[in-house]
Amino acid sequence: MRNVPVMSVIDLQDVAWDLEPLVEGEGREGADRMLAEADERAAAFAERYAGRVKELDGAELAKAMHELEVISELVGRAGNYAHLLFSCDTDDPANGALVARVTEKATAVETKLLFFELEWAALDDDRAEELLTAHGLETSRHHLRTIRRYRPHLLSEPEEKIMTEKSVSGRDAWSRLFSEQQSAIMVKVPDTDEPVKLDVALARLASPDREVRRTTAEAVTAALEPDLRTRGYIFNTIAQDKATDDRLRHYPSWISSRNLSNEASDESVEALVEAVRANYDLPQRWYRLKAQLLGLDKLADYDRMAAIATEEVKVDWPEATDIVLTSFHEFSPVLHDTAKRFFDESWIDAPVRPGKRGGAFCAYTVPSVHPYVMLNYTSLRRDVLTLAHELGHGMHAALAQPRGVFEQHTPLTLAETASVFGETLVFRRLLDAAETPASRLSLLAENIEGSIATVFRQVAMNRFEDAVHTTRREEGELSVETFGELWERSQAEMLGDSVEITEGYKTWWSYVPHFIGTPGYVYAYAYGQLLALSVYGRYLAEGESFVPRYIELLSAGGSRSPEEIAALAGLDLTDPEFWNDGLKLVRDQLGAAEQAAAEVTASG
Repeated sequence: MRNVPVMSVIDLQDVAWDLEPLVEGEGREGADRMLAEADERAAAFAERYAGRVKELDGAELAKAMHELEVISELVGRAGNYAHLLFSCDTDDPANGALVARVTEKATAVETKLLFFELEWAALDDDRAEELLTAHGLETSRHHLRTIRRYRPHLLSEPEEKIMTEKSVSGRDAWSRLFSEQQSAIMVKVPDTDEPVKLDVALARLASPDREVRRTTAEAVTAALEPDLRTRGYIFNTIAQDKATDDRLRHYPSWISSRNLSNEASDESVEALVEAVRANYDLPQRWYRLKAQLLGLDKLADYDRMAAIATEEVKVDWPEATDIVLTSFHEFSPVLHDTAKRFFDESWIDAPVRPGKRGGAFCAYTVPSVHPYVMLNYTSLRRDVLTLAHELGHGMHAALAQPRGVFEQHTPLTLAETASVFGETLVFRRLLDAAETPASRLSLLAENIEGSIATVFRQVAMNRFEDAVHTTRREEGELSVETFGELWERSQAEMLGDSVEITEGYKTWWSYVPHFIGTPGYVYAYAYGQLLALSVYGRYLAEGESFVPRYIELLSAGGSRSPEEIAALAGLDLTDPEFWNDGLKLVRDQLGAAEQAAAEVTASG
């Protein structure tokens, strides 16, 4: 093992991010100032270029793109500051007010600039390709090409302006209401004096004590009940809003707009979904094995995340940071050094706090600043893998910063590549250190369940979404009971007869934010997981010689199509067998887990 600097001991409660670099130390006033400057620049840009895009030469196009980059940076700084501040404390009305103000002002800027993309998309292909050869477009050329893919779905400029402005009081407002409601869910679990946040309660489902799991699941169901109809109404409204957008823009299906933004064809996504569904025997096989290991005839839904170990493995924050940084260093000092900055420079917010948004995420923010990582660290071993996962996103963002504001981000289909790869590096280190069959089984169990959650569960949720949007369009507003039936049906297809679905579980669709904020998003997790597993398999096959190619892949950001970026790692996304290659790695891990389980049983 290479020598790697050890992190100094830090109390978890002190691991909080500093958002001031986003607004140059000026707080809320800085966000307002930046938006005012962006609005002024946008008005000047419109005055200079509106109606003239077809007349620009290459040098003028490059100059225009540079100015758009400056405006985007200003809006991005202010917007990220507001949303990250809100994520830290959703209970503070001032934070919600700032999000609303920033959203409204950012929309006004966007409205002023809408003409540019519309006029650019309207150019004929030969003229556009001629302009794209110009110098000065090195960090916007692919972005300009992707805009033109939307040509069949764009409305007139006045219509686009109306759609954009109305989104503030429409889709965005409903999404914010859902976020506030979801963040406010408190669960009264047994053996606690005060209710706990939903994330903390859900973490108890990993308890080795079945009674704890059962009573916790019942408590979660009870906590979801009070505002269930409101969240159902929000979902109905979002689904109908999307149906209207899709009809006006001539998208052939509810998922088509998401696929277009992911630079993925409807056919390729369908192939992914069907490949995963054809392998539903994997989660079913695992859950049957898990029932045996837990001494149960059959798992219930609240047993699926139960720890195989007889006691929960606690990992404090300093140990977690050392595990992750050492794992990254063993692969590449570049990854280690990039990740270490997140700890050293206050780019992470880790503790669970009242009012804090649940879950974990990485915000790319803008290339002129740096990414931020949010966690709700509860000291469980899977939280270490979550840390590695989100830092993977962070390293992807940091390495792609030179691509600029238009090409730093990847499509969602590539967004999970670095995160899953980073998580797999940490898992490999833990597995290599495991000395007994029981220890290997415990680690393999966590990793297999991660794959099930990321690949199979996300595809099942995609099937739920598909059913919701299709039924909403065909039959009208859905009742809470119908949501529950569609949820149960999609889960039952994945679980087969290996898991009992309880009555209470039918409402658990209602806390998933992706259904509201980013419809159609969830399949990208499966896409990214299988892609990352294939990339990792290539690393195992090629060894050290693969490392520079992986760094190149991350550094490319979103500057090329997914197919071109995957080709950097020697992968062909157009090959129908590609998805099965990734699934084979999951199948191999399941075989290793079954072997370890047999050894544990024999030694017992």
